[in-house]
Amino acid sequence: MNRTHIAFFGRRNAGKSSLVNAVTGQSSSIVSDVKGTTTDPVYKPMELLPLGPVVIIDTPGFDDEGELGEMRIERVQQVLNKTDIAVLVLDGEFQNSPPLPAEEELLVLFKAKNIPCIITLNKIDKDNLPQSSRSSTEEEKEISLKLCETLCPPWLKENSEIIPVSAKTGFNIDLLKEKIASIALDSEHKQRLTTGLVQPDDLVILVIPIDKAAPKGRLILPQQQTIRDILDSGASALAVRDSELKKILNSIGKKPALVITDSQVFKEAAAVVPQEIPLTSFSILFARFKGFLNTAVKGAAALDNLSSQDKILICEGCTHHRQCDDIGTVKIPNLIKKYSSAQPHFEFVSGGDFPKELSIYKLIIHCGSCMLNEREMQYRQNLAVEQNIPFTNYGIALAHMNGILKRSISMFNTKV
Repeated sequence: MNRTHIAFFGRRNAGKSSLVNAVTGQSSSIVSDVKGTTTDPVYKPMELLPLGPVVIIDTPGFDDEGELGEMRIERVQQVLNKTDIAVLVLDGEFQNSPPLPAEEELLVLFKAKNIPCIITLNKIDKDNLPQSSRSSTEEEKEISLKLCETLCPPWLKENSEIIPVSAKTGFNIDLLKEKIASIALDSEHKQRLTTGLVQPDDLVILVIPIDKAAPKGRLILPQQQTIRDILDSGASALAVRDSELKKILNSIGKKPALVITDSQVFKEAAAVVPQEIPLTSFSILFARFKGFLNTAVKGAAALDNLSSQDKILICEGCTHHRQCDDIGTVKIPNLIKKYSSAQPHFEFVSGGDFPKELSIYKLIIHCGSCMLNEREMQYRQNLAVEQNIPFTNYGIALAHMNGILKRSISMFNTKV
C-alpha cells in the first residue's frame, strides 16, 4: 500500500520485460521474441534507491489482438488505476515510425489519469555506446541528448522527456532509475496515518481482538502499519485485546492521547473508553489517509434508507481466506439486516476486481484498503461518485450503525 507503483507499458515486443529485468536486476519477467509472451501483469516488489520500497509492474502489450488480447488489454487498463509512475517503452529499432494507436491511447490515458510518464527508447544497442550500466556520467548524458535529437520522432518530443536505453547492454538504466526516483520523491505522500493526532511521548492504545478470524501468529497489515506510524511519531503504542481494554485503562498511570480499535469491536471499545479520550478505528484512519473520509462518512447515511430490493456491494482489497465469521461476508451483512430491518441482496468482490458499472447498487462498502494504494482507492471512490452511488468503508459503516460515528471522527475536520 505504501509502495510507489511503477508500471511499464507499450506494445508487444517493445522490450518491456527486458527493461523491467534490467531495472530490477532480476529475471522477474519471461523474455522472448514471440509477441504476447507477457499475458498477465507481473508485480515485483523491490527497493529502488534512493526512493526505497516500490512495486515494479510489467504489463502485456497494449496492441494485443483477438479475444484473449482484449482481455489482456483490460488487465493493462486495471493496472493504470493503481499506477503512480508510468514508463512507456518504445522499440528503438522503429524510431522513425509514426505513433501507433496503442501508444497514442496510452499517452491520452496517462494524461487523463494524471499519471507522470517517462518515455524510453529501448534497444539502443549501438556499437559506439558505453557497454555498462553506469549512466550518470556526463559523457553518457551527452550521448543520450544527441540520440534523442537524432532518433526520436517529433510526436514523441512533444509529450515527455525521452530516455534512450538498452536493456541488453545496460545503457542508461541507472539514469532511468534516477528519473523514476526523482518523480516519485517529488510527489511523495507527506501525510502519515496519525498526522495531527499523535505527538512525541504520547501513549496510543490499539485494541486488537484475537478471534477465529485473526491470522495465526501475526497481526494484520493495518495494525502493523499503524504501530510503525506511531513509533515514527516518537509516541508509544500499547496493543491490547478488547477483553483486557477496561483493565488496562484502569491500571495505566497515563491518559492515552488516542485509542484506535478494530472495527469489529467498535461498540465494545466505545462502551469502556471514557468520552474525554479520542476514539477511532484503523479503517477510519485509512479512509483519511487514502483521501476518501468525507465521501465515506456521507455514504454511510445510505444505511438508513435500505429496502429488501436493494443491492449492496462489499469489496475486499485482498484475497485472504475467509473464516466462518468473516467481517465482510458475514458480520457486516448480518448487522445491516438487523439495523435496517430489511433483507437487501449482497454481492462480494475481492482483490483487484472492481466492477465499472455500479448503478445497480444502493451502496458500496469497502474494506480498510490496507493492500491498495491511494491512487487505486481514489479511482474506486471517483467511479462511485461519478455514478451517484454512496461509498463508505467497514469502520465508518460499523460506527454509524453503532451510533458512535460522530465520536469516532470528532478529531477530524469532518461532519456527519
